[in-house]
Amino acid sequence: MQLAILGSGFIARFYAESLVAQRRKDVVTMIYARDPEKVKAFAQQYDVPHYSTNLEEAVAHKDVDAVVVALPNHLHLQAVLACAKAGKHVLCTKPLGRNAAEALQMLQAVEKAGIVGGYLEDLCYTPKFLKSLSSVKNGAIGEVIWAKSRETHPGPHSDWFWSKEKAGGGCMIDLGCHCVEISRNFIGKDMLPIEVMCWADTRVHPIDAEDNAIGLVKYANGAIGQFEVSWSFRGGMDLRDEVMGTEGTIWLNNFLRTGFELFTTGKGNDYVAEKAESNTGWLFPVGDEVHELGYSHMFTDMFEAIEKGKQPSETFYDGYIVNAILDAAYASARSKQWEPVRIEDWRGANNTSQQRDFPSYDENYYLIKEELLPSGERKIIVKHKQTGSIEKR
Repeated sequence: MQLAILGSGFIARFYAESLVAQRRKDVVTMIYARDPEKVKAFAQQYDVPHYSTNLEEAVAHKDVDAVVVALPNHLHLQAVLACAKAGKHVLCTKPLGRNAAEALQMLQAVEKAGIVGGYLEDLCYTPKFLKSLSSVKNGAIGEVIWAKSRETHPGPHSDWFWSKEKAGGGCMIDLGCHCVEISRNFIGKDMLPIEVMCWADTRVHPIDAEDNAIGLVKYANGAIGQFEVSWSFRGGMDLRDEVMGTEGTIWLNNFLRTGFELFTTGKGNDYVAEKAESNTGWLFPVGDEVHELGYSHMFTDMFEAIEKGKQPSETFYDGYIVNAILDAAYASARSKQWEPVRIEDWRGANNTSQQRDFPSYDENYYLIKEELLPSGERKIIVKHKQTGSIEKR
């Protein structure tokens, strides 16, 4: 597949590194960037034959089959509309839009054009996540009732992230989009998000947007998705997920503690890992950063979906739902109350009732807990189905 990458910044380079080492049959043939010197240097570094400072020209080029959008948030809509106009499949970095209205416009544009719109949510493609999600879908931990995702680091690389107008917000739009989609996958994308309670504040940086936030997303079946995000965390990038089900628990540590530790006095000047704050002392490198962050699996899924004429695991519709949830989170941060998630085009399950199937101890009692004490005594606590009395057996 012949590809155009729109952008020449940090994430564009991550994508290029992944694509260069990908399926060996995908070729980057076009680079677009607004800066003439940067786009030329990028093209030379990755041996790309064509480059341009004209977005429409880059997208419409005859040697481009699909477009990878790696631009600042405020340019996503323009880029996606250009792809839809040219009839080119488009894969867009997260978040899809600065808000749900922008995301919906992009979703409608790609569907009207009959092209694939892939949502580049890399953290939903990490090896640990994919293995965990498979376990959840196979029933290993029962019904998921709580899914928590955390992403914190010292702050983004580029200046535009720190502009509320260009980014659409602060750490919540930047990092919360990852966390919300991770929880959605574990809880079930078919489950309707109902409302959000969120705290957000600007604690450290002299910016208009939030640099710390915590949120709870309530789903129709009673499950809770929780996100913790910060641009003030010191010590690198912390990516952790926890999933609690009726029959089990999952803990994931994706980045800060990887099983690879290195001590150095700092005489070298090597790159350590994304968002690493130091290159001296004890460091926590990542063996294959592109792979561990999900880029390899992500692009494989996207390209195979295009070739087979189907939708990838992460679509523009997913990006729209994430934006709708984050809109409610921003509203809640302002109102200090639960705020409804407003979705104009819900395509999931319509049954919003909560099901409760409590385990029975026998025909008369529900089982609350069974436990073996240090003394060797087996303790059983039950509830009478008719009277509601709590008893010890």
